[in-house]
Amino acid sequence: MSAEPRPTRPWRGASQLRLEGIRKVYGSVVANDGIDLTVEPGEIQAVLGENGAGKSTLMKIIYGVTAPTSGCIYWCGEPVQVRSPGHARSLGIGMVFQHFALFETLTVVQNIALALPGRPDLGDLTRRIDTVGERYGLAVDPRRLVHALSVGERQRVEIIRCLLQNPRLLIMDEPTSVLTPQAVRKLFETLRQLSQEGCSILYISHKLDEVRELCHRATVLRNGRVSGECTPADETPASMARMMIGKELVACTRGEAATAGAPRLALRGLTQPALQPFGTALQNIELEVRAGEIVGIAGISGNGQQELLQAISGEAPLPRRHAAMVQLGGQDVGHLGSAARRRRGLGFVPEERLGRGAVPAMSLADNALLTAHRRSLLRRGLIRRAAVRSFAERCIAEFKVKCSGALAPAQSLSGGNLQKFIVGRELLQEPGIMVAAQPTWGVDVGAAAFIRQALVALRDAGAAVLVVSEELEELFEICDRIAVIANGRLSPSVPTRHTDVETVGLWMSGLWPESGVGQLAPAAQVQVSHA
Repeated sequence: MSAEPRPTRPWRGASQLRLEGIRKVYGSVVANDGIDLTVEPGEIQAVLGENGAGKSTLMKIIYGVTAPTSGCIYWCGEPVQVRSPGHARSLGIGMVFQHFALFETLTVVQNIALALPGRPDLGDLTRRIDTVGERYGLAVDPRRLVHALSVGERQRVEIIRCLLQNPRLLIMDEPTSVLTPQAVRKLFETLRQLSQEGCSILYISHKLDEVRELCHRATVLRNGRVSGECTPADETPASMARMMIGKELVACTRGEAATAGAPRLALRGLTQPALQPFGTALQNIELEVRAGEIVGIAGISGNGQQELLQAISGEAPLPRRHAAMVQLGGQDVGHLGSAARRRRGLGFVPEERLGRGAVPAMSLADNALLTAHRRSLLRRGLIRRAAVRSFAERCIAEFKVKCSGALAPAQSLSGGNLQKFIVGRELLQEPGIMVAAQPTWGVDVGAAAFIRQALVALRDAGAAVLVVSEELEELFEICDRIAVIANGRLSPSVPTRHTDVETVGLWMSGLWPESGVGQLAPAAQVQVSHA
């Protein structure tokens, strides 16, 4: 991301928001422990901390999702009890959630209408959504059903919904985790404009370069308490990471891959019509992922990633006559479902944590059983409860998951800790083929490095690893080869050492060089080749 001028605070005076002694206790867990926080009008303030440090809980208290156990909230100098999200919105507080608060069976425009006062005309609101989306680079079709949207597109809906409310305080919980660099630049322009107009912004992010570029001030939480403050522009990402985790950050290290082995995952002319209205059709996709390598797929959300992952995982099996379009270990599996593919050594981390990666109300132990039951967790069809709990506890320990134990409901974990558990559950099964979508979405810098290193270790053990991510830096850090998906087509894959972020960013628009030709061509003209 290009360098920006040092962030300056345009407004000073009476605080927009002040928290005093905020404490929140869930049973034996103290999520927030006496937090003091002040936000000035027009200030963009970051809230930093590891997963489970209490950031999201604090934001939910401000937004009225949950009530504090004790402490006081002052809004524009006056004490207030924020009773509900509706009350918060009436005060002028908007929030973009990390875990999306959308009704999946409703359209985009219907979801946004529910957050606005009165009964807005849906036709007029559709035009306003289109206008805001175009203005801020957050395009999404208002007529689409939410359940058919990718994670990145749902993120756009959340942001647009907040912008249409004209908030005086905007809370953003990991708003750029699934946005492209171009969309992030557009979003930052929007946030700076809102700041100049006097809107305060509380910004939660694990992307410390973004925090340095955007935020005037940062408050650091550790174990539910304020552990420090800083001016991000005066810090480095390493120094802020040290404030967050209390020690030096261990970076992911990746040596050169050994000679890649036989193809473990192969897509042979994969072609599939759109599975949902407004979805993306897959067109003649060719890809090989060999034993002992990591291949990355980049792309702007909504360009076929969701359909590609469903075709690979078995969630959307092909007709038997097209079984050869998807191969695992040299066997045609395109017509098989998810369970049959897992039996052939496939591990899968979906991009949606709650609902697809884990059942919210079920315990971590039971969620482990859902995909790991082949790991001696069953005996003659009966569940071995002790073995299931032992497997979950091993996952919690090895992947440093902060929770109350193996019986904790999945929905009780912070987003980053649940992500660590899901990734750990798959990796502990030692899959021969690992497919991971957005593996470090919403995960703190220390945990992200840990997950990336675990994927590299799996590669070094001889597995074939496919990573689908909108984090270009992540792909360049861990991948041996990288390809781009655009409009349902896949570019040629190239060694990461032979390309760069700017080139891949250009390819994400649907243009890439023809094989053997140094000129750019539209995606429809590209002859895809994977030598």
